Formats: sequence, structure tokens, C-alpha cells
Amino acid sequence: MSALEAHAKINLALIVGPRRDDGNHEVATLLQRVELHDVVTVESSRALEVTGFPADTLVKRALTGLAEKAGVPPAWRARIDKRIPVAAGLGGGSSDAAAALRLANAALQESLADDRLHAIAAATGADVPFFLRDGPQLATGDGTALEPIDLPRNYVVLLVLPHTVSKESTAAVYAQFDGRGGATGFAARRRLLDEALAHARAVRDLAALPPNDLAMSPLAARLEELGAFRADVSGAGPVVYGLFEETADAETAAGVLRGAGRIWLTRPV
Repeated sequence: MSALEAHAKINLALIVGPRRDDGNHEVATLLQRVELHDVVTVESSRALEVTGFPADTLVKRALTGLAEKAGVPPAWRARIDKRIPVAAGLGGGSSDAAAALRLANAALQESLADDRLHAIAAATGADVPFFLRDGPQLATGDGTALEPIDLPRNYVVLLVLPHTVSKESTAAVYAQFDGRGGATGFAARRRLLDEALAHARAVRDLAALPPNDLAMSPLAARLEELGAFRADVSGAGPVVYGLFEETADAETAAGVLRGAGRIWLTRPV
């Protein structure tokens, strides 16, 4: 049996454009892993089985795709030790799928090359290829084209999952985006993102990144009041993150917001 940590991610920026011919939206999103993680284990079995998280679909889809491309039976038992909150904008399911792909691929007699594994990941879900890479990445196109980005990472991340906000489906969030004409000005916002990345040398330079196009939360402004140099919603939400230079300031903010939702203090990895 082999195991991997499957880390959560935050979207340090998420710029969304018009719907593409394939039905997905054009995006430019800056993805950063954090220490918060699930644990995924994979071992040989007589049939494909996923335990530990009954609602899983992505691990099963990823391993089925791997078996088809490798020409082997889908004979694995995967277990997910769930620690990342579900449907929160942190990419837990995608990260689990990528970890399972890595483990099962490494156990094959002839492991698939990175480009073939990337294709399987992209067919599984837009965020899955990111979790096959190391370090922060700029994801463009439908979210599966990745470019490594050198970013400062000497900060603390405070995550807040609000008690009073229920998660809408990602499809519903995108439908609302389309309904309000959110794609207008995509090229200009993309230029702002590129300019901010070109000057991102110190942690406070991350404050210049444009805000999330898909979702917003009053908690972001509250986190900035409490000392975060950047705060925003991650992905389609509802988790809100605040970035702090000092651990003590993040801990103080966590104490103030304890009643607002579930809280995690973590760091970029």
C-alpha cells in the first residue's frame, strides 16, 4: 500500500472570460497549494473500489481513465482520509484524484509518461492536472494549460468556511456569472493579472492581484481589516482566505472570526 498527501489549493487570482466552443469558460487563474491536505492510499485489488469518502466521483473516474489508457484492468482499492472541506473551493476532490493517479501509475509495470498522465487528469477535471505539478501555476485556456510561476511564499493563510453560506454548484456560479455579463472586460483583467505577476517579488506584491471574478464575500474585507494584505474567495467558494505576513496576526484574526465559520491556519507549499 502506498500513500500520498493530497493538498488543498487556493486561487490567488481567478479571471474568467467567455464560454468556449467546448462549453467551458476561458480562464486565467493563479493556483497555490497549501499545507492542509487529505491522505490518499492506493493498493492492488481485484476490482476498483474507493473507500473513506462515499461521495467520491473523481478518484474513481481518474483510475478508470488510467486503466483504459494503460490497457490494464482497474484493479485498485483507494482510500481517502478526508480533511479538506468538501465543495468549498479548495480543490480537495481534484487533489485526491491526482494523488490516486500518481500512486496507481507508479505501481504499473510500465508507468505512463507525464504527458499521458496529464491528459487523463484533464479529462477527469480542470483542476486535476495542477495537482500533478509542483509549485504555483498559472492555469489558462480551460484551466488545464499550466505555466510554473515563481511567487513569494513566506506568508500564513487563514481559511474561513462561513457557517451562514451554503455552497452553490459550480455550474450555478458560472451561470450567474454569464447572466450578469461577467466576461466583459476579460482581456483587460487578464492584462492586470499579467502586470501583477511581472512585479510579484515580495509577499505584499500579491495584494495587486485582481479579485476573483466568480465570487465575492464580505469576509474578505473583514480579513483585510484584521490585517490580511490580501483576502478573497477561493475558486467558486464559499471558503475565503486571508494572507498574513505574521503568524501572530493570523492567529489573532482567527480568534476574532472563530464564530463566523470553520477556521484553518495553513501555509503555502
